[in-house]
Parts: sequence; C-alpha cells; structure tokens
Amino acid sequence: MLSIRMELPCCCLLLLSCLQSLSAHADFFTSTGQMTDLLYTEKDLVTSLKDYIRAEESKLEQIKRWAEKLDSLTVTATQDPEGFLGHPVNAFKLVKRLNTEWGDLESLVLRDTTGGFISNLTIQRQHFPNDEDQTGAAKALIRLQDTYRLDANTISTGNLPDPEHPRGKSNLKYFEFQLEKQKKAAEEEAPKQKEREKRETAEKKKKQKKSKKAFSLIPEREKYEMLCRGEGIKMTPRRQSRLFCRYYDNNRNPSLLLAPVKQQDEWDRPYIVRYLDIISDAEIERIKQLAKPRLRRATISNPITGVLETASYRISKSAWLTEYDDPMIEMINNRIEGVTGLEMDTAEELQVANYGVGGQYEPHFDFGRKDEPDAFKELGTGNRIATCLFYMSDVAAGGATVFPDVGAAVWPQKGTAVFWYNLFASGEGDYSTRHAACPVLVGNKWVSNKWIHERGQEWRRPCGLSESE
Repeated sequence: MLSIRMELPCCCLLLLSCLQSLSAHADFFTSTGQMTDLLYTEKDLVTSLKDYIRAEESKLEQIKRWAEKLDSLTVTATQDPEGFLGHPVNAFKLVKRLNTEWGDLESLVLRDTTGGFISNLTIQRQHFPNDEDQTGAAKALIRLQDTYRLDANTISTGNLPDPEHPRGKSNLKYFEFQLEKQKKAAEEEAPKQKEREKRETAEKKKKQKKSKKAFSLIPEREKYEMLCRGEGIKMTPRRQSRLFCRYYDNNRNPSLLLAPVKQQDEWDRPYIVRYLDIISDAEIERIKQLAKPRLRRATISNPITGVLETASYRISKSAWLTEYDDPMIEMINNRIEGVTGLEMDTAEELQVANYGVGGQYEPHFDFGRKDEPDAFKELGTGNRIATCLFYMSDVAAGGATVFPDVGAAVWPQKGTAVFWYNLFASGEGDYSTRHAACPVLVGNKWVSNKWIHERGQEWRRPCGLSESE
C-alpha cells in the first residue's frame, strides 16, 4: 500500500509577515526611507522562493519514486491482466490506488496553487510598487539628468558624482597642492596686486552689478537648477566678511547659559543662520523610528479649492509628530524655543520628511500671501512667522536648500538646523525667502521642520514700523 504524505515548509508565513509591514499606499518612489523596506521584502521573497524550490524538488522526488514503482507494476500487470486481477489483493490495491492514492497525488501536485508560494505572491502583489512608482522613478532620473546636467551614459552606468569616490580624494590632494602653490605666488605678488586692485575695484563693482542683474533676469527654474549645481550668484567678499560664527545664548537664556549653541551665519539678506550640533544622532534615530510607519505622500494646499493634494513638484513623504508621541519631541520643541526666543505653543507639529528618488520640492513660500487670506485660518494662529529646518542626514550629492531670488544655497549637514524669518517684524511677507529643496542626486535625505506662527510672538518679536523692518 502506497501512502503519499508531505509537509511543505511554511514559506508563505515569512512572506506574509514581511508584506503586511508594507503600506498599502503607492508612491514608494517618493520616500527612500520607505523604499528600504522593499529591499528586505525582496530578500525574504528570495528566501521563501528557495524554500518553495526545495519543497517542489522533494515533492518531485517522491512522485518520481512512485511513478517508477507503478511503471514496473503496470508492465507486469498488463502482460496478463486477468491473471493479475485474479488475485484479490491485486484487485483491491488497483481500486484503492485509483480511488485514494491518485487523488492524494492530485492534491499533492495542485497543493501550491491553492495555498502556497505562487498564490500568496499573486495575492500580495497589491502591496508592491505599481506602474505609478515605476513611472515616478523614471521621471526622477530624467529630472536628475536635467538639473545636474548629466549625460545619458553617466545615468545609465550609475557613475554619479560622489565626494566619497577614491578619485575625489586624490583630486582633493591635487587641489590642496595647487592652492598652496598659489598662496606662495600670491605673497610674492602682493605689492603689485594692491596697485592692480585699486584700478580694478571700480571695474569689479560694475561687473558684480551686471552679474547680479543678469542673474535676476534668468527664469526662476534656471536659477533654481544653477544653485542646485553650486552655480549662480555668489556673495561678495565684503558681504562675506560680515558673516560670523559664535557661541550663542540668546541674551542669556537660562537654558543656554551653561551650554550655549554654536551659531553660524549662512546668509545676510534674508538673514539665515545655522545651529551646529543642535540635534543628536540618538534623537535623529528616534524621530525617524517614530515617523517611518506614518510616512505618507507629502501634500500641498490647492490655492483655489484649499483641498490638500499631491503634486509632482513635491517628491517626498512626511509625517507629523507631537510631544504626546514621545517626550523627546517636547525636548526638541523647548530647544527651538530656547535658541529662537519664539513661543512654541502656537507652532505647528514637527513635520518629518524623507525624500525619495530624485526627491525635491520646487520653489515655494512657507508663509501665506495676501492673495491667500485664509491660508491658515483653521489654525487660528496667524501666518507662519519663521521656519526652523533640521537636517537629519548628510547627502552625498545634491539636496541643497536654495533661495533663487537671492542666490543663496544651504547644504545639508547632519545634526544642524537652519532658521529664518518668513515675515518682517511688521508682519509683511519677506518674498526673498522663496526657497526650494534640490533633487537628491546621491544619498538619502531626512529633514524635519517646525513652522512657527505669529500668535504668541507679540512680546517676543514686536511689530515694526515699516514693511521692510
């Protein structure tokens, strides 16, 4: 009597546990952080596929042994069918095989199509990236090619600019040598250079004015892309000389007396400062841990309908965290209040964003303009007076925050935060704060930001007498 029994590995359990952790939402390409889940999903799929292959091989071996046995039996039986069936045991076994064992064999062969790897893979495909993701990722490659002026071969081979590349380090040594050589030559030429500088000063000023004027005439899209590439208008040496680094206690704020923060001027008009070592690695990891399960496609408010909707010019996913989610969020809010001197009770929740493939946010204002009188009406806290932006990762290439109107570019630096006022002290909007997030060329960009509102700042930042004050 032949009995066919086989226990297939529970390969589907590993698959289900992995796939159920994925969001049912599409737009995987808009967040590199969430796309990492797909790598682990594919790894587990390969593992379960190998289990399936082993199970199928074992099943086939069992079927093969039975087929060979039956082949020998049927050859003998068909030589004298009546004589063979004349033995009652042979007759019983034939009936049993056809009634029971062939049915068991059918169940064994078809078992996977009713509850195994293939059926589960088919069912769970709804959680996989879709055509929109593939199209979005393809558009991102084109965007990177256009913004950073990369040729098709560079994109296709993956040979993207990367400061960690060995050739980059060797080039750095070369340029350091050349700089040292230039310094020595400059010292020898110093007396002659002073005379030339006097004659050329007037000409330089004229050229700078022309350059600034020419830059202002360039369409915003081109200025945005130029700044993303590290090109565009540069600050004059005189303006640069007025930028400083300092230990800052915000007028002897009690929370900063013993440990003042390191503050660095990034730009003068609009005034943009960077706070160094303002958030620790442990805090960053905790924020990412809290935000990652909540990441959803970032939305913008439709200026006509007021309805939140996704937009092709904002490629990222975001999540909102409050002090109720974790005591660490309250600590960070208090830290922002300490260094800025602004009230946090009326500020928006901490927004955490992760940029995806070619992730970007095209030029925009953080504050509501006069043609948007109800931009933040539902909050009841007035306009967005200031922005505090935390960089929670370094970015190997790309990903700068740029201000096209003034030619400023601020580059991501993990553990730092940049701060600027969106409104003048008079309450009027500062249109020079129009900014953008450049596409991420190489690396993973995590940021978090705090939008601070007008209400509660009446005594902390009194109104000015003029619009530009």
